[in-house]
Amino acid sequence: MSGIVSSHNDWDPLEEIIVGILDGCAASGHELASIATWPRPVFDRLAEGGGGSVDAGMRRLLRQQGRSRRDDPGYQAAQRDLDGFVHVLEAEGVKVRRPDPVDHARPHSTPDWASLGGSSQTCPRDSLLVVGNEIIEASMSRRYRYFEYRAYRRLMREYFHAGAKWTMAPKSLMTDDLYDYDYVHGSEYCVTEVEPVFDAADVARCGKDLFVQPSHATNRAGIEWLRRHLAPTYDVHVLETMDDRAYHIDATFVMLAPGKILICPERVKRVPDIFKKSGWDVFEGPPDLSAAPESGNRWLDLNVLMLDEKRVIVERSQERFIRMLEDWGFDPIPLPFRSYYAFGGGFHCATADIRRAGPLRSYL
Repeated sequence: MSGIVSSHNDWDPLEEIIVGILDGCAASGHELASIATWPRPVFDRLAEGGGGSVDAGMRRLLRQQGRSRRDDPGYQAAQRDLDGFVHVLEAEGVKVRRPDPVDHARPHSTPDWASLGGSSQTCPRDSLLVVGNEIIEASMSRRYRYFEYRAYRRLMREYFHAGAKWTMAPKSLMTDDLYDYDYVHGSEYCVTEVEPVFDAADVARCGKDLFVQPSHATNRAGIEWLRRHLAPTYDVHVLETMDDRAYHIDATFVMLAPGKILICPERVKRVPDIFKKSGWDVFEGPPDLSAAPESGNRWLDLNVLMLDEKRVIVERSQERFIRMLEDWGFDPIPLPFRSYYAFGGGFHCATADIRRAGPLRSYL
């Protein structure tokens, strides 16, 4: 079975998964597509530092880009959390695969732009979308992540030769016209519609139905590309959220099991009618009360990983959330992972499931 690609949702029994690595990670680039997701006060201070221009303020920060993060406070703790996560997955019978190290502190460029460095391969979920037996390499929308796919190419070749479909979405040129440099915090999103872009982590899978969030990483042209590419087998739905910092869906709209969704109540004000008509239960996740209200990590504990319809890997420190999951009928597996948050994200972010034991079906 090794190397076979087959995954239709986030809850069928997990058999094989890619887990990210910290090796080679660097301070990511300061560019509009990432700065637009910063808390409003930080965004405003950046504009003030640039004489009222976010673009000018952003360029003042470029000197920090490309610095290796191995000496960052918390790096060793993040590595311990990651190692513990992998150990538990393997102990539960899951085959764990890893990307290859890439030195993200090195500059890179195209004929249209240059970047002083990349980011990491800590979050396979951002760039790899598995739909059935197909792996889609997302187009992405941030220049510092342009070459991130290289870390996964050995695995992609292996899966291809084992029979998987392997697709690279149209690679964006990422020229200046992709970004709205007049963007102000609170307007829709900073990426324009000049060409399709999307991150795989903006997609929630539910069998024959996929729900995609427009965000600072994913434009409506990118969603339309996915719709046309996956038709007629799959239906692609747009999920509108109330989040002016929207960036990835997997701490906002989380598919837990057939008939059960976990939402961030601050961001999802209205669950699509299709779920209500199908009788799904909607659970509202709790925020991390220890995080500042403006923190990007306030809801990251909702970024759980399902091993099957019952077992769920969840951040150990969130005792209230763990009790809620138990009340909802799940079997939580608490693990420490907070240290990893600063390097990319939670359990779901840090993975890309390759094989789950279950057929393609409609749940709606």
